[in-house]
Amino acid sequence: MKKYTLALTWFLCFSAFAQKKEKIFTLHTPYGDMVAVLYNETPKHKANFTKLVAEHFYDSLLFHRVIAGFMIQGGDPDSKRAKAGQALGSGGPGYTVEAEFVPTRFHKKGALAAARLSDAQNPTKASSGSQFYIVQGKQLTADEADELKYDQSKLNQALQQYLAKPEHALLRDSLTQLYSTGDLLRFKKKVFALAPALEKETGFIIIKEIPEERIKAYTTLGGTPRLDGNYTVFGELIAGQEVLDKIAAVKKDGNDRPAENVRMFISMKELSKKKIAKLYGYHFPSLQK
Repeated sequence: MKKYTLALTWFLCFSAFAQKKEKIFTLHTPYGDMVAVLYNETPKHKANFTKLVAEHFYDSLLFHRVIAGFMIQGGDPDSKRAKAGQALGSGGPGYTVEAEFVPTRFHKKGALAAARLSDAQNPTKASSGSQFYIVQGKQLTADEADELKYDQSKLNQALQQYLAKPEHALLRDSLTQLYSTGDLLRFKKKVFALAPALEKETGFIIIKEIPEERIKAYTTLGGTPRLDGNYTVFGELIAGQEVLDKIAAVKKDGNDRPAENVRMFISMKELSKKKIAKLYGYHFPSLQK
């Protein structure tokens, strides 16, 4: 009887989880639709985006900045009635959203992230109240992915300190000669091999723990890892990545604004997690409650 009760409890809990509803957001564009989900781990951004969509804030706004191999950006309210050639990217709803950096959420292809002002103007890295971008990025090679494991800034500082010592003069000359050949791949590999010794002697923490899931995503889907930890990633596409590619490839002017307007309309609806999995093949992580 006890086993039966436990099994029934598990079944009921599982059923409740499977039927719990989540909102999906459909971005309608002239090139087709993109469907996205938002992360519960970034509640401020999720609530703000949901509010703006409910208010039809984004309807008829432009993707005003597109860079192939990088991202497409929209959400500037000034773009709704912008004249041809007008520079865009400074508009917003009059507020920002506090940064919400989550280590497990990163800039893989299809990620939704919040645009923001530069560090000089915005040291807390607060997000724009409305502008967002969708990552296209590029696929990384195995060697490029390996570089993600190293904090480049600290590596450079530690290497300078290390090579400045007289006892490392031969190594300094060797690296200088290798760099002068233009074989940057061999040069980088030799420098990366020094990382443990550099950490030990200088005290800098150079080697980072990068989850295999992230490495796999960047080498298969692609993305823009240099933005990780600097811009809030708050959702991802679960359908329509081919539309992302089409928009990223459009002709544009000197300000990266599409030559022909690419307008968006965003709608939302609730579906059960089970239905979302069936329709889009997307499974919410167990930590999303």
